[in-house]
Amino acid sequence: MTRPGTTGTSAEQDAVPGDLSSRLYNHDLAPTRVEGRSWKAYNIFTLWAVDVHSLGNYGFALGLFALGLGAWQIMVSLGIGALLLFVLLTVAGYMGWRTGLPFPVMSRISFGVRGAQLPAMVRGVVAIAWFGIQTYLATQVLTVMVLAVAPGAGALEEVSFLGLSALGWICFLALWVIQVVILLYGMDGIRRYEAFAGPVVLVTLAALAGWMLWQTGGDIAWSVPEPLTGGTMWVQILAGAALWTAIYGTFVLNFCDFTRNSTSTSAIRRGSFWGILPNTLFFGFVVVVLAGGQFRIDGQVISSPSDVVDTIPNTPLLLLPSAALLVLTVAVNLMANFVAPCYALSNLMPTVLDFRRAGIVSAVLGLVILPWNLYDNPVVIVYFLGVLGALLGPLFGIVMADYWLVRRGRVDVPALYSEDPDSAYHYRSGVNLRAVAVFVPSAALAVVAGFVPAMEAVAPFSWFLGAAVAAIGTVLVAPRGADYRAVSGEHIAVRSSEH
Repeated sequence: MTRPGTTGTSAEQDAVPGDLSSRLYNHDLAPTRVEGRSWKAYNIFTLWAVDVHSLGNYGFALGLFALGLGAWQIMVSLGIGALLLFVLLTVAGYMGWRTGLPFPVMSRISFGVRGAQLPAMVRGVVAIAWFGIQTYLATQVLTVMVLAVAPGAGALEEVSFLGLSALGWICFLALWVIQVVILLYGMDGIRRYEAFAGPVVLVTLAALAGWMLWQTGGDIAWSVPEPLTGGTMWVQILAGAALWTAIYGTFVLNFCDFTRNSTSTSAIRRGSFWGILPNTLFFGFVVVVLAGGQFRIDGQVISSPSDVVDTIPNTPLLLLPSAALLVLTVAVNLMANFVAPCYALSNLMPTVLDFRRAGIVSAVLGLVILPWNLYDNPVVIVYFLGVLGALLGPLFGIVMADYWLVRRGRVDVPALYSEDPDSAYHYRSGVNLRAVAVFVPSAALAVVAGFVPAMEAVAPFSWFLGAAVAAIGTVLVAPRGADYRAVSGEHIAVRSSEH
């Protein structure tokens, strides 16, 4: 019997072709064949249809309203951020389509076959923590739904264990199992779920905006009473645009995990365009309507669409958008926080962990860290996860500059799976010390810019600062006159549908 989402026997799945190293190659880390890739423009679009509308993003954008940006300033800020993000995603996404490689293997080009563990694990640790936290946030939505249908379940709220109520545990574990089951169907299972979730999310958010307009008779507040003006306003607009882009510092790094299954560069470009640019402007419209409408009603600035859902007086009507927000949060979690650690852990132990086994390990880790305690601890969120997040900009700068500017897209794909000391990506004992030498100072600069109070003015731009310095450093330290070979990995590739 084959596992969900796979074909072929276990021996076929685990076979290592030729002289490739089993410590670097397995079925899920292998490049994907060009023929049979199934991610079309619509599938890329639905990734963004859900992720742009994540509850965390609404919290960020609604915060811009609270800070003093009005309707048009928020739209301009998000529009600039979306344009920047589209460019970055196109650059990163094309790499995945051209090579068929997942991010940990892609990182071997710049950091070496062993040094690639650094970027892969930084991305993976951040994702595992946020997987647990996002599952907990979805748990809160599910708990509200359960109590609305069965008020007697409130008794379970009186009993707690390890910081979470009995009802919370039941809801958390239910959502945890659902996400693991979807993952067991591999990347194709995630593709299908995102294709279902995208329209649900867009229709729900449009309906919430319509509800708010009906509540206010179309009369909403376009800003808080004392909005920002002049230079201060423009600084905040640009800072908001930079932060909107930096929010996706995780996803732009491993976008190749998805685009390596894309049918064409056109699919990547069109899916990202419609999913990022018009969709972000629609997101901004919903933010303006929800924030301005609620502010007109009671003078309060909401922090999440769920605040609007909670005001719906009819229980059945309340359950529908609550269920949609639940679908949204699970969809965001799968794409942003589940795929990356699956590949990172598989890259760490290819002979033991394939994509699905690594996913189960990731899910267990996301549970045992008791994420509700992390979420309630500002020190953990701001400093631990914040510092790790600051490292993503320099990693992006190094990987992108090395691939596009230094090597001009020429990669010897089979050599990425070789432990031969003379292979192209073995460097010194499997680590490219040049990349490490660039990463350390650029990462330190990004952390200082983001967290030292004296650097507060540039803090919103720390991701771009770290990425730019790392990219420039990568070009400067690259060996001169090197001859980079382009060797296809098609003969060691596997079918996209088997991931």
